[in-house]
Amino acid sequence: MPDTPVTTNTGNLALRTLESHDIEHLRALVDDPKRIIVGNAIHEDYSHDELHTLVHAPEVLIEAVSTAEISAIMRYASAKGIAVTARGQGTGLVGGAVSLHGGIMLSLQKMNKFLELDVENMLLTVEPGVLLMEIAEYLAPTGLFYPPDPGEKSATIGGNISTNAGGMRAVKYGVTRDYVRSLEVVLASGEVVEVGGKVAKNSSGYSIKDLMIGSEGTLGIITKATLKLIGQPKVTVSLLIPFPDLGAAISAVPAILKVRQVPTAVEFMQREVIEAASEYLGRPFPDNSADAYLLVSCDGPTRRIVDESVDEIAQVALGHGAIDAFLADTPERQLSVWSTRGTFLEAIKASTSMIDECDVVVPRNEVASFITFSYELQAKHGLRLMSFGHAGDGNLHIYALRDDLDEATWTTRVEAVFAAMYDRAHAIGGKVSGEHGIGFAKMRYLASSEQEPTIRLMQAIKRAFDPQGILNPGKIV
Repeated sequence: MPDTPVTTNTGNLALRTLESHDIEHLRALVDDPKRIIVGNAIHEDYSHDELHTLVHAPEVLIEAVSTAEISAIMRYASAKGIAVTARGQGTGLVGGAVSLHGGIMLSLQKMNKFLELDVENMLLTVEPGVLLMEIAEYLAPTGLFYPPDPGEKSATIGGNISTNAGGMRAVKYGVTRDYVRSLEVVLASGEVVEVGGKVAKNSSGYSIKDLMIGSEGTLGIITKATLKLIGQPKVTVSLLIPFPDLGAAISAVPAILKVRQVPTAVEFMQREVIEAASEYLGRPFPDNSADAYLLVSCDGPTRRIVDESVDEIAQVALGHGAIDAFLADTPERQLSVWSTRGTFLEAIKASTSMIDECDVVVPRNEVASFITFSYELQAKHGLRLMSFGHAGDGNLHIYALRDDLDEATWTTRVEAVFAAMYDRAHAIGGKVSGEHGIGFAKMRYLASSEQEPTIRLMQAIKRAFDPQGILNPGKIV
């Protein structure tokens, strides 16, 4: 989308462009002039997310450092009808942190402090700009563990919460929502609220906390989060399991998930993506005997317990047509397979001129049929597709590759393929996003896949939290 003005009335006030007096007022709210950047001085990175398919720059970028500062900025924006978009690292894939309406972009990267480690209650309180990989490093010596494991380790925890990020360990441990105990949030009005608490359960009215999780900055701006921790698993072992084809691989997944100890992760991979990742990394994959693989990880308190699970999974897989089952039980062996899996997205991006992503989630028993359907679409529309995903929870990542297509052809083919895939997902009981959110890119697909009363409820929630429509306008609904 070109960088052109967007005119919208989203509430009681029409969103407007900033004037010189607005800039001066905002400067007065920020104690360091280097933290407010205006107009053409804003780096172009802040005009898009990781997909680069939606481009629009904010008028002002403010690097926020405190809840009080964000509160003051929101009070002014609310009074003047100015759009505000919160942003972490910008690693999103649906345009969720792009300033479609210009206005103010609040970067939360500098709000990156660890505030409290409560060992007795097994809780960690952080600011939203703390990176996922920093949480893992911080907790490593403590014996405690934050389970959610989205693929982009450089994403902020605020971004993870705002999209309810999932990741590869969701099979056993769940998603981000399952580990958020409380949030501090600045509302559109500038008011500051704390929702949730340090308690282990809570039935005290509507869960405002859970509405905030996954809301992509459209209901409030998260300025602090308290996260539930668990004990670190002592042992982790992985299995690389080659199959003759994807159908055989997926058919084994339900039986694998029924073993006595639930696996941590069950990923599916195909030869084409593995080859792209191997080329990107400059090293061969440990096995090249198959067209499809399952990568299964197990963890637990002792090697004996983990080995029992691994052995049982290997036998199940072999009974469902696996060619072999390779054990990765040392850090070096695990790195060789998981580093390849971790670079799939970067490898796909490096192999073409532009990508777009379909992040559907379908019932587990429909994964193979959905991938087969995507092959049919690839042939029908002449658009190259590559896929991988979380076989254990039915979350598929299917990427369209532009290659040398011109703009008009690319746009036409992507729209036709994505419309068909989202329609198919809806028809088989799936949803339009498993973990990357809706943002701008999936709004039309959300609207067409959900019942009209459900969309009305979502719109009513948005109006209740943000009656003027100033928080990340043009996203979700």
